[in-house]
Amino acid sequence: MRDPLLDVSSLYVPMFFPFFAGNTDTEGSKPPLALYNTMGGVRERFAPLKSDFVRLYSCGPTVYDSVHIGNLRAYLLSDTIRRVLRYNGYKVKQVMNVTDIGHLSGDGDVGEDKMALAVKRAGKPMTLESLREVADVHIASFLADIDAMNIKRPHAMPRPSDCIPEQIALIETLMDKAYAYETSDGVYFDTARFPTYGRLGDIDIEGLKEGARIETHLEKRSGTDFALWKKGDEIGWDSPWGRGFPGWHIECSVMAMKHLGKQIDIHTGGEDLARVHHNNEIAQSEAATGKQFARFWLHNAFLNIDNTKISKSLGNTLRLQQLTDAGYPALAYRYWLLTAHYRSPVNFSWDALDGARTTLKRLHRFFFEDLASSDKGAINADYALRFHQAINDDLDTPRAIALLWELVKDEHIPRADKKATLLDFDKVLGIGLLRTDAEHSVPVTVSPIALKDLPEDVRLLVIARDEMRDQKEWKKADELRDEIASHGFTVEDHPEGVRVYRTTA
Repeated sequence: MRDPLLDVSSLYVPMFFPFFAGNTDTEGSKPPLALYNTMGGVRERFAPLKSDFVRLYSCGPTVYDSVHIGNLRAYLLSDTIRRVLRYNGYKVKQVMNVTDIGHLSGDGDVGEDKMALAVKRAGKPMTLESLREVADVHIASFLADIDAMNIKRPHAMPRPSDCIPEQIALIETLMDKAYAYETSDGVYFDTARFPTYGRLGDIDIEGLKEGARIETHLEKRSGTDFALWKKGDEIGWDSPWGRGFPGWHIECSVMAMKHLGKQIDIHTGGEDLARVHHNNEIAQSEAATGKQFARFWLHNAFLNIDNTKISKSLGNTLRLQQLTDAGYPALAYRYWLLTAHYRSPVNFSWDALDGARTTLKRLHRFFFEDLASSDKGAINADYALRFHQAINDDLDTPRAIALLWELVKDEHIPRADKKATLLDFDKVLGIGLLRTDAEHSVPVTVSPIALKDLPEDVRLLVIARDEMRDQKEWKKADELRDEIASHGFTVEDHPEGVRVYRTTA
């Protein structure tokens, strides 16, 4: 049975009702948008706080290094929800931070600042200018990665180092309201003063406190208290509490409020951020403003490699450039991620990525070759409704992709209508059908090679495979396909006959 949906047309008088894939709005056939809200752990019907305008905040990278492929899953989530919101007719403003100060190596309140460590690794002097230079390099790398994956750039990408006065002002507000206190090494938020601390994700606060007892900070009132400002003379800014830099958590509250206001509709991030970082954002924001900080919280599950969490600290990271260097286009990686639901853990393997590359190539060839000469068609209403139902059912991209392939194979749909409908789907999926040929990182206009133009050994293998298929010797035919592939060629079967392509990256 599906989870119930919470109707949030009124934030004060919630109303529950069941949601099924076939349900539609009272406005024609448009299905309602339902999202799984980590706050409460239920699927809820989405409605923005203000008319048709959605404020979307996404936790971005700490730019001390290049992002890895696990990080990119979080940015694909934010891109997918943004595309789905636009598909539903909403106006969207998306803000994503790029952290260039304050994120300590212990991911809490201990260790050195990750950006300061990056400056040292680069052999640069410990100055704010050096910090910005290092950040610029990795921001450029990040933008190249999301561009390659067809992830839309956020409307604003603020840096904490550009918002120091605003962060100091928010900390002063929390001090004035007695939600914060000063110690010898900084300013901390007093979680005991915020009774609902830890409610995001139904966190075990007692367990969190128990785990925090390993810290040796004797001045903290509670193990769950977190730094708003860290004192230090090596690098930083002047403040009422001495020279230093803001804590990791305060930056997101400030940048969200600065660009989106005191309340936002949707906040996204990886599931690893929910337990501490996002609970800290909620506590400091709501303590300061007295208003609900974010209405919906969306978190993607981990990406593992060899069933182990991918982590820079474990040294098992892969970067997008490594995939492309190995011949796997960024769009193939995007496609593979979309075949799993964003809340389901996924295990990366080269075989899985290889399958995604092959499948996406087949789709691109079908679209750019078989449908190339199609006249202007109309979006098929039945497929469009089913696609809308899938993506509005908590961003069910696996179901949407299955529907896409059902459409490709449906011989009852005119080719022109098929093309128009696929283009409509790609507004959400972003797998390259709306791009021009020159923009593609997957070759899409490679023409099949005539049998007479193939190398002689490959030509004979193709003929032999065709004979095996005629004799229904499917196993032998598959073995010959694999042998053809070992020579660098791909065989595709079509109603009008076999097509052979040279394998390309």
